[in-house]
Amino acid sequence: MKKNKRTHFISSLMIVLFSGIFLLIAGRFLYIQATGEIDNVSLKNWAEEKRTTSYTLDAQRGKIYGRNGMALAYDRPAYRIQAIVRESFTTNPEEPKHVTNPEKTAEKLAPLLDAEKSYLLERMKKGIEQDRFQVEFGSAGKEISQQTKEKIQALELPGIRFKEEAIRYYPNGNFAAHIIGYARKQDETITGMAGIEREMNKKLSGENGHISYERDQYGTKLLDPNEVIKKPEDGNDIHLTIDQKIQTLLEDVMTQVEDEYNPEGIAAAVMNPKTGEVLAMSNRPSFNPNDLKDVENWNNNVVSSPFEPGSTMKMFTWAAAIEEGVYNGNEWFQSGTYKVSDRVRQVRDHNYGKGWGSITFDEGFARSSNVAAARLVWEKIGTEKYLNYLKAFDFDEKTGIDLPRERKGKLVYNYPRDKITTAFGQASTVTPIQQMKAATAIANDGKMMKPYVISKISDPDTGNVIREKTPEVVSKPISQDTSDHVLNLLGTVVSSEHGTGKEYKLDDYSVAGKTGTAQIYENGGYLTGYGNYIYSFLGMAPKEDPKLMMYVSVQQPDIEVGESGSAPVAFIFKNVMQKSLHYLDIDPDKEAASQVQSIELPKLKGKNASQIQQTLAKKGLTVSLIGSGDTITAASAEHGDQLLEGDRIILLTSEPIMPDITGWSKRDVLQLAGLLNLKLEMMGSGYVTKQSIVKGTPLKENDYLGVELEPPGSTEKQQEENEQTPTENGNGAEQ
Repeated sequence: MKKNKRTHFISSLMIVLFSGIFLLIAGRFLYIQATGEIDNVSLKNWAEEKRTTSYTLDAQRGKIYGRNGMALAYDRPAYRIQAIVRESFTTNPEEPKHVTNPEKTAEKLAPLLDAEKSYLLERMKKGIEQDRFQVEFGSAGKEISQQTKEKIQALELPGIRFKEEAIRYYPNGNFAAHIIGYARKQDETITGMAGIEREMNKKLSGENGHISYERDQYGTKLLDPNEVIKKPEDGNDIHLTIDQKIQTLLEDVMTQVEDEYNPEGIAAAVMNPKTGEVLAMSNRPSFNPNDLKDVENWNNNVVSSPFEPGSTMKMFTWAAAIEEGVYNGNEWFQSGTYKVSDRVRQVRDHNYGKGWGSITFDEGFARSSNVAAARLVWEKIGTEKYLNYLKAFDFDEKTGIDLPRERKGKLVYNYPRDKITTAFGQASTVTPIQQMKAATAIANDGKMMKPYVISKISDPDTGNVIREKTPEVVSKPISQDTSDHVLNLLGTVVSSEHGTGKEYKLDDYSVAGKTGTAQIYENGGYLTGYGNYIYSFLGMAPKEDPKLMMYVSVQQPDIEVGESGSAPVAFIFKNVMQKSLHYLDIDPDKEAASQVQSIELPKLKGKNASQIQQTLAKKGLTVSLIGSGDTITAASAEHGDQLLEGDRIILLTSEPIMPDITGWSKRDVLQLAGLLNLKLEMMGSGYVTKQSIVKGTPLKENDYLGVELEPPGSTEKQQEENEQTPTENGNGAEQ
């Protein structure tokens, strides 16, 4: 009986307890139903938030255009692949919407995504195990092209879908790569990382919009989705001063020099000295912004690499002396060596200190005498006044060019030795763009112009110009009389019998310019050995009224003993400058001009070979017809290309046979090998003297062609150039 009472008591207690819990829960449910809230959180709002998905609407990044209206950078659609791995997404088993066979899917996708099958399979299996709705495949599944997307779609793999996204595309590869730069996706946004892409990132980016709506658990939009849309504002378009034709000329010629001389580096730029507009700029090594693997050089050396320039600085030394009124070009001095005191190491001329006896200062400039430069600063101008002129030419400041990561040189001016060696381009450092900016004062009646590469910014929708740049005169460090005087002196460097720049003569335009052979300071000392220099030239044409200015430097070219280090520099300068002046319709100022005409090529492919050969030969081209067929199948140049009289063009027909290529240039041989798909081996540099395939031999793909090349010129010319080879002690590396 006692036990039964205890049982009834515990049972009653449990009934009361569970009844209380039930009433509490029921009351809670009634409260939630009545108020629609939990802990002051609206269930309706919470549900809407959970059902709502939000996406960013990317603003279209602005385009970058060249001077001629050609798009140099723009957004291109690409695709991201997604694999739906949740089985419940499929409602009809006969039409599956999820990946039904991960192994087969991975096997089919692997070759198209350039990925390992095991990697793709692992991603899908992991997604299934974690009950994820879909998976992606990292970098292998991003930036897929339209062509690859279509190939994957043709496989009809269940559960595979694509999301469209934008990537930055550069249609011309390494064309002006160091100017344009590149942009890449960061946190789902395309961001400029270098060049104009970086410098103008805010203007190019625009402002993203967004879209939000309610959807079910599978991502399908509800019938009443409460959709909210904010439209994106596209980025502005940037227009550059870069001229497509001149930039292409520069890129092509620099590539030829890179292939032939294998230098450590090349830097070059073409500018309008009257305005400061940069028409072309390039560096080697370069890179393709569409493929950033194994990039050797990110640096735009024209604006970012100060170095001791060598004798190109002498034009500013002479300008300072003339402007100061202390220059007498007919005054004689003793060349060879110069010593200002017993405690200062002597200066030596570049021909090992031998000099040329007693010569005038005008001749000293043409011969690029270090002694003449040192005497002008120490005895005529005065070191402090000379420093003022260096600052007036802005050698202590950045140019302000609208490119990122510009660096300025450093005026090393502490000791007497520094002061006199700065006069001929040692001790102090400058960048190529600093030299070009300063030289605009010489080419432009004393007015120094600010260099720039952006011409205007425009609205992509209306085309209206938002901001436009105009030429800016920075200062006037010298007078017009001084600039005219220096131009004449620069002309003698190229035209006189004593000039160090005779290699830079153009056929139909007069040239004013200055050569430079700069020593390379490394590990506490200057490099020694033949060719261990930076060879450069800063020139302008036509001399009397320069319309173009060009700077070229080639570092440590692979040249043979006796071969001039300025040969690759001259090759770049002459090809680009002459053709650019013709292209810009600049009136020639030499009688020889009438003998050299620009020739525009007609349509070649499919035309009668003998007729085209006669037509082109009559126009003055050197025509090499390869093959016995009647119809042209390929050529070394295309319809619309501009060639000059004397240029070689190769026409290919069926059944090609080996021509006699004696006397052909390296460029011509490369074009021949490219047209015929020959395996080419070249020994030496210059022009062909021997060929391994005998003239008249039938040619087929992958035939081996070996050629020997030798530089042109007599032994006497080589000896003359050897006398101008720099010395190794830091005193004579100036030309």
